[in-house]
Amino acid sequence: MEKDSAAQRKQIERFIKRMPSLSTTVGKVMEICSRTDASPNELNKVISLDPVLTGQVLKLINSAYYSLMNKVTSLTRAITMLGMNTVKNMALSTAIISTVSGAKKSKTLPTAKFWAHSIGTGVCAKLLARANNVPVLECEEYFVAGLLHDLGKIPFGDEYSEVLIRANQEQRSLIEVEREMLGIDHQEVGRLIAEKWTLNEAMSSAICYHHDVDAAAEENRVRAAYVGLANMYANIQDIGYAGDPFPSEQSAAKMLELTGLTWEMFTEIAEGVDAEIAKAQIFLQI
Repeated sequence: MEKDSAAQRKQIERFIKRMPSLSTTVGKVMEICSRTDASPNELNKVISLDPVLTGQVLKLINSAYYSLMNKVTSLTRAITMLGMNTVKNMALSTAIISTVSGAKKSKTLPTAKFWAHSIGTGVCAKLLARANNVPVLECEEYFVAGLLHDLGKIPFGDEYSEVLIRANQEQRSLIEVEREMLGIDHQEVGRLIAEKWTLNEAMSSAICYHHDVDAAAEENRVRAAYVGLANMYANIQDIGYAGDPFPSEQSAAKMLELTGLTWEMFTEIAEGVDAEIAKAQIFLQI
């Protein structure tokens, strides 16, 4: 049953307004890392005042995700080894996961399966970028963008189950059915969340345009396309569950063209997906 779109939007906006803001520390980390003259020492000073975040950074660098030979016990060394941008991404993604996990509304997308899909998409985005010779540190940006791409599904209520049922029965793209039945889609809701948390343009674009890459600003289209392809891969391979197993072939072809990937490269990442997903579980554990 179609719901009044104005009422649906107001309900979602109220829900997002009640969502907690990101911590002051994470805000400061993002602010420092956005400056071109920032130093690892500045980042160290901010993070060291937050024992929880300090523990998370050290737990991550010593996890299988980074597969280092020797244990790192110094925060300064961790920041130097990981790089400021990676530390920023780690702080942001763990903060968002903990924030939205407490706020999750709809019971129609089970939490465990939702995050399994999100991690799977992050891993696939990273592997696709790596297969296309994107610089290693930049691949981490693609992982986080993939991890957070479906944030806009969080505020939907139980009426979302009707959307999922229709999309499945009619074998249609979920986003089309969202627009038809709710008058708003998860990309638009994701934009509202990204604005609340003042995420940067590149990250916001992956959340807002992974189904409609042409609508993104030109400089952000390629990353949105990688995330869109990764999302399709995770859906096709049933990695977790996000309710969208019928991707548009036309969109896939456009995204492949934008990224310069081939169908062969798209399918060849299968060899590394399971192992990378196992390592990336650390993001849900810290």
